[in-house]
Amino acid sequence: MARLGTGALLLLMLSLLVYVGLDLLPGDAATARLGVSATPERVAELRHRLGLDQPVLARYFGWLTGLVRGDLGTSATGKPVTEMLSDRIGNSALLSGITLLLLVPVSLGAGLLAATRRGRHVSAGALLLVSVPEFAIAGALALLFAVTLRWLPAVSLIPPGDSPIAHPEALVLPVLSLLAVGLSYAIRAIRAAAVTAAASPHVEFLRLNGIPPRAVLRTAVLPAVLPVAVQVWLVTGVGLVGGGVLVEKVFGYPGIGELLVTSVQTGDLPVVQALVLVLGGAMLAALALADLAIVPLTPRLRTEEVPA
Repeated sequence: MARLGTGALLLLMLSLLVYVGLDLLPGDAATARLGVSATPERVAELRHRLGLDQPVLARYFGWLTGLVRGDLGTSATGKPVTEMLSDRIGNSALLSGITLLLLVPVSLGAGLLAATRRGRHVSAGALLLVSVPEFAIAGALALLFAVTLRWLPAVSLIPPGDSPIAHPEALVLPVLSLLAVGLSYAIRAIRAAAVTAAASPHVEFLRLNGIPPRAVLRTAVLPAVLPVAVQVWLVTGVGLVGGGVLVEKVFGYPGIGELLVTSVQTGDLPVVQALVLVLGGAMLAALALADLAIVPLTPRLRTEEVPA
């Protein structure tokens, strides 16, 4: 119950920071809708109609009341923000979900391998990926598989109303790009946990008693790694939605990334506020789930007496 209260308070603070912070940026929904050529009188009239001439805190509480009812406000284009985000969030969640399904087994296997002497190259490769920006990875994959080999489309063209699942070829390059970004962090985190577990006295005791390496890995190292791995996967899964902004923009994928970039460029603050709040709330939820997942997964010492 205390965790829920803390999460609700953090979400409330996040909503205040998002609304007030973005409100301080130049421009607003009125100037974005009318354009730079609009007269000051028309801008003032539209600002009054949209309530933008009210104090920022009064507008924030009105916006917060709408959030409670499920209303994310109205875009500068005149469309409801909820309607604009409904399909986009689903597309981005699908992209992140597929990436996460691949990330879990690959990162676990590669992370455990990187903790051994044979996995030095895996660890070096993960370190290299960390230093490469997301858009550079996406551009390199597009250059290789779309331009050079012509195996896959360079742009994720999905007709309006169609599900991305109906066009699997459009998902391959965005998924590979996000997978490379997620693996760069997940492999290193799992490797660090595996190295720490392998150096523990408990594991060393099992080895000295002649327990086979695979049994040691299964019964001692893996249980110690799983709590860290689950935390990494949950946080990375949400981070893929937000971190996929540039990847989606590179491939023209119809997710929240392209919408966020377009909204920032046009000064459509209601859409930007809603997207930032949704992503921030999802990250807080992932962190809370990660904390809860530690409890059942963390190995516990056996304190009961061993029968003779």
